[in-house]
Amino acid sequence: MKLPIEKNQRYEMFIEDIGIHGEGIGRIHGFTVFVPDALPTEKVHVLVVKVKKHFAYAKLLEILEPSKDRVQPKCPVATKCGGCQLQHLSYPAQLAFKTKKVKDHLERIGGFSDVEVGFAKGMQDPWRYRNKAQFPVGGETGEPKIGFFANHSHRIIDTETCYLQNEINDTIVSMIRAFFTEYEITLYDETIHRGLVRHILTRIGKQTGEIMVCIVINGKHLPHSEVLVERLRSISGMTSIVLNKNTAQTNIILGEQVHILWGKPYITDCIGDVVFEISPLSFYQVNPMQTQILYQTALDFADLHGNETVLDLYCGIGTISLFLARHAKHVFGVEIVPEAIADAKNNAMQNHIENATFYAGAAEELIPQLYAKEALSADVVVVDPPRKGCDTALLDTIVQIQPKKMVYVSCDSATLARDLAYLCQRGFQLERVQVVDMFPSTVHVETVVLLSQQKPDDTIEIDLDLDELDATAAETKATYEEIKAYVWDKHHLKVSSLYISQIKRKCGLEVGQNYNLSKPESAKVSAKKEAAIMDALKHFQMI
Repeated sequence: MKLPIEKNQRYEMFIEDIGIHGEGIGRIHGFTVFVPDALPTEKVHVLVVKVKKHFAYAKLLEILEPSKDRVQPKCPVATKCGGCQLQHLSYPAQLAFKTKKVKDHLERIGGFSDVEVGFAKGMQDPWRYRNKAQFPVGGETGEPKIGFFANHSHRIIDTETCYLQNEINDTIVSMIRAFFTEYEITLYDETIHRGLVRHILTRIGKQTGEIMVCIVINGKHLPHSEVLVERLRSISGMTSIVLNKNTAQTNIILGEQVHILWGKPYITDCIGDVVFEISPLSFYQVNPMQTQILYQTALDFADLHGNETVLDLYCGIGTISLFLARHAKHVFGVEIVPEAIADAKNNAMQNHIENATFYAGAAEELIPQLYAKEALSADVVVVDPPRKGCDTALLDTIVQIQPKKMVYVSCDSATLARDLAYLCQRGFQLERVQVVDMFPSTVHVETVVLLSQQKPDDTIEIDLDLDELDATAAETKATYEEIKAYVWDKHHLKVSSLYISQIKRKCGLEVGQNYNLSKPESAKVSAKKEAAIMDALKHFQMI
């Protein structure tokens, strides 16, 4: 079948929309064409560079009629570097794009019609916001290239200044660049897996001013490292200088071995009044100003009153967990990275937070196990998964736990929409959606969603004021609520009135006619909960 456009041909076209990766979208003879760096409402001159069966890609040659939202990029290599996709779009228009992106995904992927999405919460000054940088290193010995990868490639764009990074990084990179040149340090070539230095990683505490520099090497030692240390120590705030050893033939930036060259193995930073220790391997949000807004939104959605049990999945070093713990009865955090859990426990101790417990393990494996073995329960579940979203095994367990509320923090609105559809088909209801712009000038967006539990629970379907309905002689010694409170305080288990009635019946105690109208055998009591209820009945001298 002959297509309406041809490769290597030039066309004029009108840009109608902007894609999820920031590219302009329009049509040539009815055929969809993606044009990087083009904006909606623009008339452009393009060169078609790739043609597929249903769409094509074109290179922007000339802007014939510019958009009112087009601005001059601040960075001279913005169109070449893959770090930014939206510097040519005004910031108010960026916020509108990100809000629309989330709404479109919820409607098209999630099937939520007419969903209300809170307009993206942006920054007053959307520059120099990142507290973490990962600079790939390459080039010939004595002529280092340090910067960021070009879009859709591993070709390094040599960059002296990045306007998204903290200003101190300009000084750090300049100093390291001079060191590599002077001492002819070999630089990594991933195509042949040779050369020593792979990446430069920096972390900066926004509130504390502490600085970490981590040199990632394909080997065991960095020659003349003592010279580099001495130079870097001259920078005010320098706290930690470390080597990370990564000899694997992989695109993963960091290896597991960290060797301290000077200072501490971590830096500290704050979110609100909670202090965190951050190591090279720690996950910590890169935009500290917007992180507080993100977490405050999650906290507002959770609406904690101090008596809730909260389950925080994908908890990292405990950032959300400890933020929530100040307002909850207890928070249980789960994270797959053991080093992160060690950091989380240490962060809890450093902040004198005693109502947070952390488990190391994959959430999609550990939570179903805990639920099956220990009848895990929670009033509120918070998830902050990676871009791939949540595993269905984890979502199924959350459905079984039946929390009153669920707060989903997402860095990918497409997988968010998929997971929300799955949950809402199983008893949850979408309540609120708020977009937060954590990454100005990029297409990335964070979203906070509140879900409520709507599915009737067989275990609590008759959980009324049954004290008046079941006032036997034995019952006068303890109400159902008193038994629940005792089981919770002593065994930290939630039990329903139906469970209690089943055990009472098992012990020969009368449970009242109203309980017999329910489905007493439809929900089986776990051995652990049965033992806890029996203990309560003995405590109240009912058996």
